[in-house]
Amino acid sequence: MEVRGVVLGAGESYELRLTGRGARGYVWTWQISGDADAVSVSEAPPGRAGRAVPGEPVERTYVVRGLRPGGRARIRFAQVRPPYPQEAPYDEAVVDVEVSQGAESAQAVTGGA
Repeated sequence: MEVRGVVLGAGESYELRLTGRGARGYVWTWQISGDADAVSVSEAPPGRAGRAVPGEPVERTYVVRGLRPGGRARIRFAQVRPPYPQEAPYDEAVVDVEVSQGAESAQAVTGGA
């Protein structure tokens, strides 16, 4: 599982790219813990809509935005198949976000776990 640390100012965003496996029934989901009101997560529209070859992995982009200075949140992304909730996730990624007091540029630190 990949763990990333990100420092954002309020209003700044960070893009996370994850490989999708929609043709195999998997979707990315996310859960926010910690100061859930300090960040927001949204999925960016696909860049190559309708151009993927059947069965080809498609990259998904998620935008994490800092909302409340002083907040800290952990976002856990899990790649799951909704019809089979008992199955373990196929893949996972974690983003630890600190929303800084100042208007600093987004900084990312990658770590492993």
